[in-house]
Amino acid sequence: MQIIYAQEPLPDRVVKTLFLAGPTPRTAAVRSWRPEALRMLADRGYDGTVLCPEDRAIGGMHGDWDAQLEWERNAMERADCILFWVPRDLTVTRSILSGESVEDALCFPAFTTNIEFGRWEDSGKVVLGFPPNAPNTRYLGAYADRYRIPRADTLRDTIAHALAVVGDGADRTGGECTVPLHIWRTESFQTWYRAQVAARNRLDGARVVWTFRVGPNRSVVFFWALHADVYVASEDRNKTNEIVLARPDIATVVCFHRDPVRDYRDGNVLGNEVVLVREFRTPAMTADGFIREVPGGSSWKPTGDPAALAADELHEETGLAVDAARVRMIGTRQVSGTLSAHRAHVFAVELTEEELTWLRSQAGVAHGVMTDTEQTYVEVRTVGELLKDPLTDWANLGMIFAALCGE
Repeated sequence: MQIIYAQEPLPDRVVKTLFLAGPTPRTAAVRSWRPEALRMLADRGYDGTVLCPEDRAIGGMHGDWDAQLEWERNAMERADCILFWVPRDLTVTRSILSGESVEDALCFPAFTTNIEFGRWEDSGKVVLGFPPNAPNTRYLGAYADRYRIPRADTLRDTIAHALAVVGDGADRTGGECTVPLHIWRTESFQTWYRAQVAARNRLDGARVVWTFRVGPNRSVVFFWALHADVYVASEDRNKTNEIVLARPDIATVVCFHRDPVRDYRDGNVLGNEVVLVREFRTPAMTADGFIREVPGGSSWKPTGDPAALAADELHEETGLAVDAARVRMIGTRQVSGTLSAHRAHVFAVELTEEELTWLRSQAGVAHGVMTDTEQTYVEVRTVGELLKDPLTDWANLGMIFAALCGE
């Protein structure tokens, strides 16, 4: 177990990191809870890094307040799990000296801890514990439950929750150490990072700006935003002013029917008909507030086969089931490269006249997964109509033309 104390250099190689957050003794008369936590971690065989915001030599607060604040901020940002233990004790331990605040004479007020917990409560990497008799902790507990934060009423059980969060960890070096495990473990991060490494770029640092989590106990990171410091090898400079936004890749399928009048081989695809799904999506800026796009989607659950996902989404959103052998791969590209790192795996299916007729009959029939608030409707449009009327976004037009022109 590696222990890094306040204002000591943060490590440039980690596997798993815990930050011990909570009240810190302000006088030598008050015993810190952190030595006991370190002993418990050692007894559990913890072999990762512990970030301990106390002075190594004397314990308690480090003398330089500004430096302490900056060290704690950096340490908590890169920690894989922030363990909050709040043994709040408002007992007055001594007389208040001239120039002191009441807080300085209290045993474990944990006032700063309230601010820290509020800052990190929705981060997805927090566990919380406090003794049953700790005063003024009801609010902490209520928000822990609101954000599905694991919590306990003993230090030992709080540590057990923290160890479950970090698990086996992951080996990271250099700037990678600034990417916490809940981001590092996502396939979307690994896909983006592999692309950077393949381009011979280097991640020199990162800060998690935001996460959007789903699934049981909101434990699955679906969206994430990372303020990244990337060394651009081909330009010999660092790019530091952009945010990487990412989500799971999507799989889409362009279902089309050829224009029976024109010879599609002359390059004129304007008469070809394409199947769209119409769905209300909150970011829409269309005239009717609905998005029209080719069938497709993603899953927060692991999916190893984009083609199977595309076929599933087609059936889910339109009601049409097709043999997987008919689903042809078109290609994989980013959807909006300056905004998001996620990609679209685009497939195509040529429809029969009978299938097209059936899909037309579904106009006004709701499809989708209602439990996920997904409600979709089938529309059939010609390519010419899509070019004339801004029914679809540029990304979907690109997918459609890639499928039709690749025939």
